[in-house]
Amino acid sequence: MVYIRQRNLAKLHEYKYAGVDKSLVSKYIMKPFYTHFVIKCFPMSMAPNAITLSGFSFVVINLLTMLWYNPTLDTDCPPWVYLTWAIGLFLYQTFDAVDGSQARRTRQSGPLGELFDHGVDACNTSLEVLIFAAAMNLGQSWKTVLTLFGAVLTFYVQTWDEYHTHTLTLGIVSGPVEGILTLVAVYFFTFLKGGASYWQQPMLPTLGLPKTDLIPTALYQLAWNEWYMVYGGLVLVFNTVSSAMSVIRVRRERGQDPYKPLLGLLPITVTWILITAYLWLNPVILHHHLLPFVVYAGMVNAYSVGQMIVAHLVKDRFPYQNVLVVPLAWAVIDSLGPTLGLWPSALGNDTYQVAFMFLSLGLALGVYGSFVHDVITTICDYLDIWCLTIKHPYVEAQEVKHDTVSHPLVEGNGEGEVKKSK
Repeated sequence: MVYIRQRNLAKLHEYKYAGVDKSLVSKYIMKPFYTHFVIKCFPMSMAPNAITLSGFSFVVINLLTMLWYNPTLDTDCPPWVYLTWAIGLFLYQTFDAVDGSQARRTRQSGPLGELFDHGVDACNTSLEVLIFAAAMNLGQSWKTVLTLFGAVLTFYVQTWDEYHTHTLTLGIVSGPVEGILTLVAVYFFTFLKGGASYWQQPMLPTLGLPKTDLIPTALYQLAWNEWYMVYGGLVLVFNTVSSAMSVIRVRRERGQDPYKPLLGLLPITVTWILITAYLWLNPVILHHHLLPFVVYAGMVNAYSVGQMIVAHLVKDRFPYQNVLVVPLAWAVIDSLGPTLGLWPSALGNDTYQVAFMFLSLGLALGVYGSFVHDVITTICDYLDIWCLTIKHPYVEAQEVKHDTVSHPLVEGNGEGEVKKSK
């Protein structure tokens, strides 16, 4: 399957990365740390994409320890495991942030870098949800599903915003900065408290706040992990509304239909209606096989986001389609039959249903892997570059425009203004 048409490849030469980072944490803490210390640890011969991929390896290691010690997401791990999760995630964020600086100092900035970086971030999203669920003892439950929904919606909306505004905007509170740092703090605090069961305690009594008539009992008894989900929900709503308003404003300023882009939110809406229906109709998946299903749902989102990024890079039409939703839609229709009393289920609610879910996961991995390979190969061949190594090293006074990578988090100029790659 061809993901980039030959007629669109010339648009890659028009690529200019633009972004705005309004985060105060980035401006005063993280960027000085990256600029004055971290970037000096990487040799000039190391490709920026290699830094990105190396950072992702820390997440994979965290996932493997989670699968070994807490595959059901509801058991305490040895305290040191949570410490390694905190360190691994912080290293992932650090590597993910400095690849842009490496790209600029090696003169390798370009469209492939943005695609590669966003693709790695998309894969990390669902994996990090599983690790977080294990750190909070959320179990294979709707709480984990809600956490996944918040994570993938945030990433989808951010990419949708960038497609229409042509600028990656990170707000005062964003997932790549404050979101990841919050998770690092959660993992580290879990290490200090000796296990994830700490988060199952009611928060207000733990803090010593007395019960009064003004506080409903249900609210007073909310556990730490439930309060965290409330906090995440508020941030999700704020960021989603902010992105929608930004897209509407920019489109109006250009004299374009300001509301048509909102149709781009339909794919993820339909996908999550199907996900919710499928898990409700098949509790065996929800309560016993949620881990592989989360990875499948993450691949569905990564494929949608990947198509958006490619369309953004080559200035193509917005991609509404996602073939990976088809098996999910079929499974929902199949499972609805017995519930409505209209037709028998071909899969049932036991072995065949589980087998179908794993088959869908395999299909998702295959399709997404094919997409990644085809797009990277096409871009590399057209721009005459390599993905994980530097094919044309920069020579002083002889600048060669062979672009490879762009920064994931926005560098800006320290004042929240747009900065474009050269």
